[in-house]
Amino acid sequence: MGARGKNHQIDNIEFNVADIARSKAFYGAAFGWTFTDYGPTYTEFTDGRLAGGLTTGEPVRPGGPLVILYADDLAGAQQRVQAAGGRISRAAFGFPGGRRFHFIDPDGYELAVWTAAA
Repeated sequence: MGARGKNHQIDNIEFNVADIARSKAFYGAAFGWTFTDYGPTYTEFTDGRLAGGLTTGEPVRPGGPLVILYADDLAGAQQRVQAAGGRISRAAFGFPGGRRFHFIDPDGYELAVWTAAA
């Protein structure tokens, strides 16, 4: 049994990272996430809606599920990702309902950002 109202919803995403400070700087600059530190090997992040964690407690495991973020301004999001040190792995492309691009973060995780069709 999950918490009331959260059944079958994404509740937390955890990234194993090589350097918590570097990951905080990247996600803070690119997406404005905020952080709460819980010791030297774990920090919680929030994007204002979803919480997750950055940890050095396990080896970095690039890959895994594709985490997709939303942005009202796709081009602006791509500029911030690149300015923060992310690498675009798939240029922006259209799909039914919107556009998105994929990027690789400093630890090798691939994520995507999408926006709805105008």
